[in-house]
Amino acid sequence: MLLIDSPSTNAYFNIASEEYLLTHFPTEDIFLLYVNAPSIIVGKFQNTLAEINLDYVREKEIKVVRRMSGGGTVYHDLGNLNFSFHTLLGQNDFGDFSVFTKPVLTMLNKLGVPAELKGRNDLLVDGKKFSGNAKLARHGKMIQHGTILLDSEMEVLADALKVNPLKFIDKAIKSTRSRVTNLIEYLPAETTTEQLKDWLREEILENNPQAEKYTLTPEDIAGIEKLQKEKYETWDWNFGFSPQYNFQKAVKIPAGFIEIHLDVVHGIIEKAKIFGDFFASQPIEDFESQLIGKKHDVSEIENLLKSIDLTAYFGKVTVEEIRELFV
Repeated sequence: MLLIDSPSTNAYFNIASEEYLLTHFPTEDIFLLYVNAPSIIVGKFQNTLAEINLDYVREKEIKVVRRMSGGGTVYHDLGNLNFSFHTLLGQNDFGDFSVFTKPVLTMLNKLGVPAELKGRNDLLVDGKKFSGNAKLARHGKMIQHGTILLDSEMEVLADALKVNPLKFIDKAIKSTRSRVTNLIEYLPAETTTEQLKDWLREEILENNPQAEKYTLTPEDIAGIEKLQKEKYETWDWNFGFSPQYNFQKAVKIPAGFIEIHLDVVHGIIEKAKIFGDFFASQPIEDFESQLIGKKHDVSEIENLLKSIDLTAYFGKVTVEEIRELFV
């Protein structure tokens, strides 16, 4: 088994590293540890916009990254440790999460934390979740990865994942929001993610004495950064990969009541319909047609709004007021 500690706190890099290691180390067992700066990690089959508070995320410059595995959306920051096991497919039951959560539970139990596996894939302490886990099978290997909330900013977590469920009608898998807690409440106050890494590595080594530390080479880092740039930093992967959905929103502004309905496929607006009691000198259908083919992306829509005379369609309005219809 190779023990790898990521040199980066960039979520794009770390999520890309999972895929890189999967394809470039086809036969080796790997135990990867990483910590991400503030970021939201979205399950592969989820509708990203339906999982995040987009305005808050943009304001706080929180990265949004889609991972390879299914499951729900999670928030990462420097108070959260992430672990990832890579093994050959078929060595373990794919549906059993207990094998690779056991080292975490054993480590914590030794420290006096009454942690346990509950349900299919969550680790709880006193009925509150501190770790969610997900899996994927690909290229003859299996990855099981999970989070450990140590001292995460719970207010940011709550605000970043606070989305209005009435905006979206789709069949995408929705995250279940659980009661969560930080382990710092159960561990010495000075405990850091680095200390947690050390404890977890010690536990792994105790059961895998042949395991050895592996440092990512310059070639590895270059390969990960290439994948990061070409895939994990792109709008197409993080937002455009989302399943088909219908988006609807209404705003009340001085110019009147405006309601919008969008049909979005792979992040691209295919149909748009606007209703309301506003006064327009030009047919609203002309504005609707200009939305077709645009990404359901605030920046792209904002550029469109700035390029046309909105007063012809809505009366006395601002770009900012109409922009709010789309988020």
